[in-house]
Amino acid sequence: MSHSHSALVLFSGGQDSTTCLAWALARYSHVETVGFAYGQRHAVELDCRGPVRQGLAAMQDWGERLGDDHLVDLGASLAGIGATALTSDEDIRMTAEGLPSTFVPGRNLVFLAYAGAIAYRRGLRRLVAGMCETDYSGYPDCRDDAVKAMQLALNLGMDRRFVVETPLMWVDKAATWGLAEELGGAPLVELIVEHTHSCYLGDRTTRHDWGRGCGTCPACELRAAGWRRWREERL
Repeated sequence: MSHSHSALVLFSGGQDSTTCLAWALARYSHVETVGFAYGQRHAVELDCRGPVRQGLAAMQDWGERLGDDHLVDLGASLAGIGATALTSDEDIRMTAEGLPSTFVPGRNLVFLAYAGAIAYRRGLRRLVAGMCETDYSGYPDCRDDAVKAMQLALNLGMDRRFVVETPLMWVDKAATWGLAEELGGAPLVELIVEHTHSCYLGDRTTRHDWGRGCGTCPACELRAAGWRRWREERL
């Protein structure tokens, strides 16, 4: 593993971004994080970021590698472009376009643009993000082609040689649980279960084997199904 580079991880406080943060900490000598407040319905995920960072810092030598955290307040800008089930009390459903109503148009593109600007100022060349095209909700800005196009735009627009890394792009949710165990063993899996947040409805009151959430929204269903497959594959 190379420790000669630094990285900026797009870190929401969820399962995928926590796994990506652990992945980056296992590879790079200096890792910073960035999160986004954009009027999300499940803003409780932002409260999870601190405890997760603290937990990761206590593992292996990761505390020595974990650098500054940045929180970008986008206010209601994304929500103002158009109401979605992720930024309002709208019902979670499939739309006429064949996309979930939780899709926030341009969200990941905006995140990468802001992350690139921060990385430019901080002298960081690698952006690590949790987009996945294998086992996901169907968001077009999670696709590999979209991420590669955004990497090119960042490089051209800032005249820097950024590399956008997506460790989860071609793995399903079961493999994401497996990667967490590979990176940090049972302590990392337990940290993800107890302290990360995925539920679109922001439910932190109901505890399941795989973590806290309503258990019925698409994010909970994906996380739960991945947990079950991972546990079955380990038997």
